Amino acid sequence: MGEEHAGRVALVTGGSSGIGRAAAELLAASGAAVAVSALDAAGTYETVAAITAAGGRAVPVVADVSDPAAVAGAVERAVREFGGLDTLVTSAGIQRYGTVADTDEKTWDEVFAVNVKGVFLAARAAVPHLRRSPTGGSVVVVSSVQARATQSNVAAYTAAKGALNALVRSMAVDEAPYGVRVNAVCPGSVDTPMLRRSAELFTDGSEGAVRGLLDDWGRDHPLGRIAQPREVAEVIAFLAGTRAAFVTGVDVSVDGGLLASLAVALPSAAPEPPLGG
Repeated sequence: MGEEHAGRVALVTGGSSGIGRAAAELLAASGAAVAVSALDAAGTYETVAAITAAGGRAVPVVADVSDPAAVAGAVERAVREFGGLDTLVTSAGIQRYGTVADTDEKTWDEVFAVNVKGVFLAARAAVPHLRRSPTGGSVVVVSSVQARATQSNVAAYTAAKGALNALVRSMAVDEAPYGVRVNAVCPGSVDTPMLRRSAELFTDGSEGAVRGLLDDWGRDHPLGRIAQPREVAEVIAFLAGTRAAFVTGVDVSVDGGLLASLAVALPSAAPEPPLGG
């Protein structure tokens, strides 16, 4: 593993599982000191233990991203522990189902409080420190393909992810004069606890049924499978690192070709091409 992030300090929200955990572990393996933040205390400590067991540096910060004081405290803990902040990765998020007609206000507010306000609060607290990064600050937001296209019955979730992509563009423009880059990754289906919980809602919850549905969802991607968290983390680490020094304001699909494919397919038996000119 290279040391692209050596000497840098990262804060990862949602770092207790899934994409956030994979990003925290990869950044640490690449040389960064990492503050791992999540609401799940056990998962947060497990991530830190895995990093330190592999020889990396990390501290746990249990925090609710929708709580301004908690988020500010997480940033300050990272700065106090490691002497600064160079990278912010926002991976905390929740999934809720419903149309506009049947989503209640409490659910709508909950989704936006975590998925959008949580990113805003983390960025607001982190930006003053990122501006002082000697190697250039970076923010990577974990968004979703559903910022660009949508399934049915995910009104709050897809609206929140669309808002994130717009926020990324705005922050990228505002922070460019300070040398801070802001980008997003937009994953398709990824084998995370959140995706498995979603699969449980549409099956009997048994391991076999969940695995079968995950495989079905995977076949909807041209590559024929769902992603592993590490595969998304690789793109996060690239965007956060020096190799992406001239990349800002973009949202990168990590979706196995999902958005490149049209749902209307040609018949399996294509007609013979015409002969002649």
